[in-house]
Amino acid sequence: MKATDLLKKQHKEVKSLFKKIEKTENGRARRQLLDEIATALHGHTVIEEEMFYPAVRGLETQKAEEMVLEAFEEHHVVKLVLAELPKVNTEDDRFEAKMTVLSELVEHHADEEEKEMFKLAQKLGKDELESLGEQMQERFEAVRSQSRQAA
Repeated sequence: MKATDLLKKQHKEVKSLFKKIEKTENGRARRQLLDEIATALHGHTVIEEEMFYPAVRGLETQKAEEMVLEAFEEHHVVKLVLAELPKVNTEDDRFEAKMTVLSELVEHHADEEEKEMFKLAQKLGKDELESLGEQMQERFEAVRSQSRQAA
């Protein structure tokens, strides 16, 4: 699977988790969904930051550099909000507010990547994107299993 297809699939999965948590009232179920979101986002950001962004940056264009720098900053903000969520009671109004902000950050980031960065990434070529996608999938699975063992 091409790197861009893998990332699109992960974007769709995490957006679906955000929709589920929005509709969930039960505190324990919310906590479980938050854990799923955090694990998915952690694995996703690792493969983007370690593999996908360096490949895009390797195109050596001003546009690529700007997009990658902005994407790193967006990841940073997502990580800050994610770090705060476990400290907030799932029954608290602040939990919903933080989840809304996190969801909007992730949605904006994913949409921008898909519309702009993925288009630029096509310049890497089909074979490179396929190879990169396979490596990213392996790395994602490794990170996810490490996260589960740590929990």
